[in-house]
Amino acid sequence: MAPPRNRRPGSSRRAQYGLFFGYVVAVGGVLFALLLLLVSIIDPRGFAAIKGAAMDVTTPISSGGRSVLRGITDFGTGIGDYFRAGSQNAELRERLQAAEAQAVQAEAQRLDNQRLRQMLQLREAATDEIAIGRIVSSSFDSPRRFAILSVGGSSGVRVGQPVRAPEGLIGRVLLAGRNSAQVLLIVDPNSTVPVRLVRDGTPAMAVGRGDGTLELRTLEVGVNPFRRGDMLATSGVGGIYPPGIPVAQVIGIQGEVTIARPLAAPARVDYALVQPIYEPAIVPQSEGGTAEPAAQAR
Repeated sequence: MAPPRNRRPGSSRRAQYGLFFGYVVAVGGVLFALLLLLVSIIDPRGFAAIKGAAMDVTTPISSGGRSVLRGITDFGTGIGDYFRAGSQNAELRERLQAAEAQAVQAEAQRLDNQRLRQMLQLREAATDEIAIGRIVSSSFDSPRRFAILSVGGSSGVRVGQPVRAPEGLIGRVLLAGRNSAQVLLIVDPNSTVPVRLVRDGTPAMAVGRGDGTLELRTLEVGVNPFRRGDMLATSGVGGIYPPGIPVAQVIGIQGEVTIARPLAAPARVDYALVQPIYEPAIVPQSEGGTAEPAAQAR
């Protein structure tokens, strides 16, 4: 049988005791409050002493509770900071990646602008320009060394014309299409360029080695005249290449073999200038029996 819903507290001894003690505590609290009120009215100094003693008793408890509360708050704050730090780190990494990408792009633009300025200066200096084009590709993993230029016959490019960059000589046109041309690089084994030593004018031949370097061969038998760091330029002998174009720098001497590195590497060159074939001409002899060389280009 279910207990009645309107069961009174008196039906349980434990409930009765609880209700009784609740009344006792309430009455005691009211009496204590009245007592304190009377003391504060009759003896203010005594009330102040009681208040001070109560404060001394409750201060350590309040301090302990405050420390516990602060610890709980700091713990929650630390957890929140941890998760916020994770999101902030991710955001900072994204910003850093974006900044790095912008820095790379800015550096690429700076280098491109620098090359364009160099090409513009070269174009202003070279009065015999045929065309200017971009080097589309170049071979580097085979003994034969070629490059593809983005200008061809429609721009006046012809077979045999020399190709150079602001840094120096690149090669000569081997095959010319309508809008592109194949360039035989000076490092190709089939390339031979007459050069002279800038330091003292010693003539030599720069022959491609097929590995990205040149071998310098002197025209005179004797002591090797080259030194590490020497610069070489075209001499104009034999035609094709105009004189004075920078070609290479000596990087090693092994007995009678001298190795040089081209100053204009196609892998680092964006634009190239095509010039007409250089043809040195001989002026008819004067009455004194001497002949003076002259140059013409076509």
